Amino acid sequence: MKKVELDEQFWTQKYKDQQMGWDLGSLSPPIQSYIDQLTNKDVSILIPGAGNAYEAEYLYKQGFSNVFVLDISEEPLRNLQKRLPEFPSEQLIHQNFFEQTKKYDLILEQTFFCALDPSLRNKFAQKTYDLLNPGGKIAGVLFDIPLTHEGPPFGGRKDIYIKIFSKYFSINTLEPCFNSIKPRLGRELFINFEKKN
Repeated sequence: MKKVELDEQFWTQKYKDQQMGWDLGSLSPPIQSYIDQLTNKDVSILIPGAGNAYEAEYLYKQGFSNVFVLDISEEPLRNLQKRLPEFPSEQLIHQNFFEQTKKYDLILEQTFFCALDPSLRNKFAQKTYDLLNPGGKIAGVLFDIPLTHEGPPFGGRKDIYIKIFSKYFSINTLEPCFNSIKPRLGRELFINFEKKN
């Protein structure tokens, strides 16, 4: 079986064909709960592989102005601008995540890690570490389903995530989500990892 190239063309076609099974059409409850606990509105936030970026829309409406949305496809960036024309266009980044160089305080993870080819997972952990300021965090949701090579999405389990991330991060939280939407209940883990010094 020919391996699918998960490149810009692949993802753009998914949006054009409306084949976005990962897209909830709204902000996921675990991420909303986490955002609602953030008190520093000046924190710099990156949402990589953001897709339609409901997280960015919610953050912006809550007064977080330092939010950056990154996606390899321009389609979802356009979708966010249509929904939220006042969102600063210079904070919409059409780029491969691994080419990003700016530093952030927080990286929000929602369906991006599981969309990457599993061979890139260690590279992702290191890149995330590199993009975070001292004391920076990566927080969000990872799937808790068997690892598959038929994806995206590609699954993963708690022990795999610990092995990948613990080299670079202190594992503050890695627990089942209690407030997932019904189809994902029991299939999501909430993460909060802090960059090691």
